[in-house]
Amino acid sequence: MKINLDCIPCFVKQTLSTARSLDLDEETTRDLLRHALGLLAELDWSLPPPVIGRDIHRAIRRITGDPDPYRQRKIDDTERALRRLPEIERVINEAEDPFRAAVLFSIVGNAIDLGAKTGIDADVNRVFAGALSRTVEPGALERLRHALSEAERVLFLCDNAGEIVFDRPLLEWIGAAKLTVAVRGGPTINDATLEDAERSGLTERYTVIDNGSDTPGTWLDDCSEPFVREFHAADLVLAKGQGNFECLNNHPRRIIFLFLAKCPLVARDVGLAVESCVIRDSREGAQS
Repeated sequence: MKINLDCIPCFVKQTLSTARSLDLDEETTRDLLRHALGLLAELDWSLPPPVIGRDIHRAIRRITGDPDPYRQRKIDDTERALRRLPEIERVINEAEDPFRAAVLFSIVGNAIDLGAKTGIDADVNRVFAGALSRTVEPGALERLRHALSEAERVLFLCDNAGEIVFDRPLLEWIGAAKLTVAVRGGPTINDATLEDAERSGLTERYTVIDNGSDTPGTWLDDCSEPFVREFHAADLVLAKGQGNFECLNNHPRRIIFLFLAKCPLVARDVGLAVESCVIRDSREGAQS
């Protein structure tokens, strides 16, 4: 998904929102906004939006002198998610179709996105309450179930801290024996890193690697060579979140994307309403 003109106001709004959420002073906010506007003036329109987001958040870390400005927010979201996990696991285990329930809770967990939302205590409570009543495109769950059962080597691309706690029931269904879990290689917004994976209980259950990149999406040109090898070696790549969709939706290999359509531009791109649960199989060549 390439940058288009409709993305520009979103970048400016996100920059100002970030400055306010981090309680930056007026002078620092001005410096940050000047830098962001400079980046936007020199846009490479062939790039996906997360690559511009990467450069803006690199500037935030440099200007503030904080290598991980959202670290405490990620810790808080993870702790709240872990407290909530037993209840969600019970609901999943008691569901008529536990696989369907695990997939839906994984997708609605994507609402924990500081780049688009305000955190787990806001919209997440609402979307979780109706998780099992959500619908997806006809046949999408069965295609996903079949693809996972056939694959012997699955690469799962994580998205945000806190959210990855709610991925755990789906990861358990897939099984540790054929699963590799990937997180970001460095802090960017509230995207999950190895530290967040360890805090969330993933590293003690699964093989967890980082992708060597601080892009808020999987932009292969910015990823490490070991990660790229793992990406190509997997039978199936399962990718969480809008950032991964924006970076990888035109990649020729088979990828199944799972995310909540939070952005109107992304929702338009997949042909669904905002807040829809999206399961998009790249092999289908259409929404699924």
